[in-house]
Amino acid sequence: MSTEMEVVSVLQYLDNKSILVIGAAGFLANIFVEKILRVAPNVKKLYLLLRASNEKSATERFNDEILGKDLYRVVKDMYGPKLNELTSERVTIVGGDICLEDLGLQDFDLAHEMIHQVDAIVNLAATTKFDERYDVALGINTFGALNVLNFAKRCTKVKICVHVSTAYVCGEKSGLIMETPYRMGETLNGTSGLDINHEKKLVQEKLDQLQSIGASPETIKQAMKVLGLTRAKMYGWPNTYVFTKAMGEMVVGAKRGNISLVLLRPSIITSTFKEPFSGWTEGVRTIDSLAVGYGKGKLTCFLCDLNAISDVMPADMVVNTILVSMAAQAGKQKEIIYHVGSSLRNPLKNETFPDVAYRYFTTKPWINKDGKAVMVKNIQILTSIPSFHRYMTMHYLISLKGLKLANMVLCKLLDKEFKDFDRKINFVFRLVDLYQPYLFFNGIFDDTNTENLQKMVPKSESEMFYFDPKMIIWDGYFLSTHIPGLVKHVF
Repeated sequence: MSTEMEVVSVLQYLDNKSILVIGAAGFLANIFVEKILRVAPNVKKLYLLLRASNEKSATERFNDEILGKDLYRVVKDMYGPKLNELTSERVTIVGGDICLEDLGLQDFDLAHEMIHQVDAIVNLAATTKFDERYDVALGINTFGALNVLNFAKRCTKVKICVHVSTAYVCGEKSGLIMETPYRMGETLNGTSGLDINHEKKLVQEKLDQLQSIGASPETIKQAMKVLGLTRAKMYGWPNTYVFTKAMGEMVVGAKRGNISLVLLRPSIITSTFKEPFSGWTEGVRTIDSLAVGYGKGKLTCFLCDLNAISDVMPADMVVNTILVSMAAQAGKQKEIIYHVGSSLRNPLKNETFPDVAYRYFTTKPWINKDGKAVMVKNIQILTSIPSFHRYMTMHYLISLKGLKLANMVLCKLLDKEFKDFDRKINFVFRLVDLYQPYLFFNGIFDDTNTENLQKMVPKSESEMFYFDPKMIIWDGYFLSTHIPGLVKHVF
């Protein structure tokens, strides 16, 4: 039977299944767990791997850090007092760490139980900082992925392993980007010699060298950040995050054996579109730092190619794709890649962002801590790095102490105030350097596999497991859902 004709019931699939969720405290993982508890109460068990940090009991941590969130209010309303009964029966918190072999599991009996019970593994653990320390990013995003796969191979019942990556493993490619895998050692610029084990060795040598000379923790941290960015750029990736995620894909693809592997590549993940309610978000995510800065009156200019397309996808749609992919690919013993994005089927131009931000914050201005409404102006759009450098330099010189300081800075280069200015402007330029690949990104993510996956959802479940980007009207989503969600949950 052809894939297009096949129909899979996600609800039937989830019935009586035991699922191990890695990185369970994260934004996407929380939405994933909430969805299962809400729509599939007959799931057998959710094992939630949380990094073991202190003596606080696992149950306490789950109740405070996960169930305590506003995200779970719909589930709480549904079940009332029975929710505690449901979670104590269906949810098991597992202390561990994916940077360690065997996921750092301390409880031997629990590890034994999981090895004989788990049907599916979903790895949502990642560090997403663009300039993360190389040792940290390599440990979580690359070797952490391998540790999860190795654990999956030990599990007697596992039929599917979902590894959540990112669409931006493509680096700065332009044009149509296909749902194809990266093979071991493949690079974006053709430079040969990429060897994942060598990268690990390089990190260890650098750490040993720094420790031998008694380097301070701050010096080590900076050296690790620089090493990550240098290695990424050497092989054609713009930052440590996407470089280590690409290597994570390579290693699980190469070593999966006969495990069914889904590599899910979401684009920029934004607040929920519909479920459990619209506008849920946590923390300042990639593009949100711009909205927060603008709404608070701190951002006066916006650097981007207005005609370029930003690929964003609401978090609930990403979660729905994960769930359908599990049901569709369980037991298939192959590797498949899904781009989860909007750029091909419902493109969103960058010019939308300054427009909706202006419209929202002029009608509903942010009230600052002094109780005053922050009045925003039309944002200045800069379309190239040189124009941004000129604008920022003049803006900082003038805003520090008027034109008088501008003259002083030119005359007294060693003045303390110049050093402060230098620090501030270097910080801004560093941010621009990190974000620039995405502000001028010209790739479109092909999502043929994901579209075929959509066709496999039975009509009776299409309302529940929706992930078609064509259903989003971008202006309405940002004005009525995303920005109000940011203001409520993040500001």
